[in-house]
Amino acid sequence: MKKIISIPLAIITLLFSYQTAFTQIAIEAGDPPNNTDLPVFFKSKLSDIDKELGNIKSGEVKQIATSPGGLPVYAVFYGEKDDLHSQANYNSAVAARNPAYYARKDSSTKPVIYFVGPVHGQEVEGIVGLVNLIHIAETGKDYRGKDWTDLKNKLGQCRVIIIPCANPDGRKRCPYDSFVGIPGEIMTKYGQGTRKDGSSYGWPIAKSVHPMKGDVKILGAYFNNDGINMMQDEFFSPMAEETKAILEIARTESPDLTVSLHSHENFPLILKASYEPMFMKERIHDLAKRLNQRYKDSGQVYFPYDWFWEPSVEDKEFPPKTTFNLVSALHQISGTMSFTFECPHGVITEKDTEPIVGYNQILDIELTLYDEMLDYLLENRLYWKLK
Repeated sequence: MKKIISIPLAIITLLFSYQTAFTQIAIEAGDPPNNTDLPVFFKSKLSDIDKELGNIKSGEVKQIATSPGGLPVYAVFYGEKDDLHSQANYNSAVAARNPAYYARKDSSTKPVIYFVGPVHGQEVEGIVGLVNLIHIAETGKDYRGKDWTDLKNKLGQCRVIIIPCANPDGRKRCPYDSFVGIPGEIMTKYGQGTRKDGSSYGWPIAKSVHPMKGDVKILGAYFNNDGINMMQDEFFSPMAEETKAILEIARTESPDLTVSLHSHENFPLILKASYEPMFMKERIHDLAKRLNQRYKDSGQVYFPYDWFWEPSVEDKEFPPKTTFNLVSALHQISGTMSFTFECPHGVITEKDTEPIVGYNQILDIELTLYDEMLDYLLENRLYWKLK
């Protein structure tokens, strides 16, 4: 395993992080305790990431940023990087009517797939999935011992970039390692934070103050220690070093397919970015249908409604409601087919008095997504060629 930082510097960084990072938020009296019955495969902690990165032999680990709390942000790379003969940035190449001026892609170059782990620290399910994905890339099996040789072979055909956790500050502050069986309002409280009077900000009002400073009692895990929600950063002049690093990887790697991993209270689903071309939205639409059908056919939970399948349209009237978020920015900087994936937390709600998923189902949902992404990419890659 190659590491960009030396061991002495890594130790210094680690010691610095313990001194400067916000400590984990204490669970307030009356709130349910953290789950203590996590199975060994449900690896949602920063320490789980560190341990997994220390075991990597066939990939390359790089520290791509340092969070405001002094914590390292890591990316793992598999497969050699091809020379894509870039002579222009993506948007200039598109203005010249051919993205191949930015990156030439044909059958001689490897497909590139990019997994952006949670930018919201309480959305731990993506960490669980990606730690197991790295283990599969190394051993062919997940941490349950389940064989994924097929998935490992597909990864071997690609250039793969994995950011296990894009917001270590938020993950460190989050006092819960899983929200399975926890009331949804508790996830909201510690995820999106509270005002000084104890009232929850909730969604979408948690986005109405940015950076999240001032009237704050609990700084939710949504944010890094500077109060930045990377999903809604200022992308023309990013405020967070983590955001800069995420976008820089997209710019230099030109991924064909990119997912930003999130979690919510509902069934698993893919969400399209607003600011991508219609042909790309239609490709995401196709992938979403394939994935949902695969969940259904395999007996997993799936999204039972149709509203999100239709290609989205831009706002037709004031005020605007669609946003240029991180997923849109990833496309605009690299041309990637980028989308958001929402995994169920397994929380308790007024509608769902029992968790709709448990620990095994969460891992299966995540790994099925990754496998279907690779299938789609290997079967439907777009070639960018000079004429």
